Amino acid sequence: MEVSQNNKTATKVGELFERMPFTKKHLFVGMVLFIVSVIEAWEMMLIIFLSSSIAADFQLTPLEEGSLIGSIYLGMIPGTYIWAIIADRIGRRKTLMLSLLSFSVISLITPFSTSFLMLYTVRLIAGVALGGVMVSGYPYFEEMLPVKQRGKGVVYLSAGWPLGMLLALGMTALFMQGDGILGGWRGVIILSSLVGLWALMIRKIPESPYWLASKGRQEEAKAAIRYLSEGKLEIGEHEQLWVEPMTKGNYFTIFSKRFRRLTTLQTVVNFSFAFGYWGLYTWIPTLLEQKGLSMSQSLTFLALSTVCQIPSYMVAAWLTGKYGRKRVMVSFVALAVACGFGFAYSLDMVELYAYNFALAFFSLGAWGVWNTWFGEIYPTNGRVAGYSFGAGAQRWANTLAPSIIGMVIGWGWAFNSTVSFIQVFMVITLLVILFLPETEGHILE
Repeated sequence: MEVSQNNKTATKVGELFERMPFTKKHLFVGMVLFIVSVIEAWEMMLIIFLSSSIAADFQLTPLEEGSLIGSIYLGMIPGTYIWAIIADRIGRRKTLMLSLLSFSVISLITPFSTSFLMLYTVRLIAGVALGGVMVSGYPYFEEMLPVKQRGKGVVYLSAGWPLGMLLALGMTALFMQGDGILGGWRGVIILSSLVGLWALMIRKIPESPYWLASKGRQEEAKAAIRYLSEGKLEIGEHEQLWVEPMTKGNYFTIFSKRFRRLTTLQTVVNFSFAFGYWGLYTWIPTLLEQKGLSMSQSLTFLALSTVCQIPSYMVAAWLTGKYGRKRVMVSFVALAVACGFGFAYSLDMVELYAYNFALAFFSLGAWGVWNTWFGEIYPTNGRVAGYSFGAGAQRWANTLAPSIIGMVIGWGWAFNSTVSFIQVFMVITLLVILFLPETEGHILE
């Protein structure tokens, strides 16, 4: 939409992205942010793989070990809310850089912890720092892509999760045998803390044109669009770029009358979806022991399941561009639910493996679509706040699910009862997403 205001032409930034060609600059931005996605998954999963060694070192009880695993996720809850406000004030790029750098510095203190209390506190604060990576990465990438490539691009970005998980597994296996400060779990955490150096690469990409335009930084917004389009989009000297203005910012926006229902729905989806995934995969080694697998066999099972997740993103990315976010996610979640109940009532090891690999495929493909979808449903001035509120709901699920599932296992629930209970949350996810609006092909406001 273009209107004349005092001899100046006002153009929506979203309309420029509707016309923008996909260029090598988008690929470069995607590569930089893909590594950020890998780092996020790596750091979130690493403590799970190291927890038994840390527990042995500090002579922790099972309860203390479980709380240590949950510490980084607990820290990410306030972190997501705090960094959302920061991201709307200083921009997506600076937020990503500061979050990554601060996490690295804090994480480096971990190996020098002298008590469980110190260890727990450091990981909790590290989680607060890492929250900025989570809330700014996906909205940032969405605001850098042409409309036609936005869905596929962000689903591909989600593929960083299984890769990060595999790297965390590999690093644990490779470095856990060493001695001294650079060996064992301490060495692994020191090496993983160097990820802050990736902030140097983030500096090489521009700030979001949507955010720049929302702050009235016209020349910088135009420069970012010229960079992304490789000069193929002409922007006149007197052309004014704008995004939909909001009377209120941050969390006031997403709880306004206009967005209250939307915020409620996406929060329920984020919590139930994360509970359904996290509740199963944090306890899967223990659950598989009930089916006769050893711990080493269970970890191999988990690694193979993770490998199955990688092609799911590729398939989901292709399908969402062809059929839209809603149809693909509804289909993938429905199939994940069916496979989840199949997994719960598997009669032999062949069925157990087959249903789990199919469950991993469909649930992670659905996550890829969801990361794209719920980042698109708010205008620019409320996008990071909305995304962070949903991400906070995920972190609540990450924190609560291991404890709740551990409790029902402690009550003596059988394998099929426990897995079926977890699948109820996936059913809730399936029902609620039916009421969310489609965003495929729509410009960002």
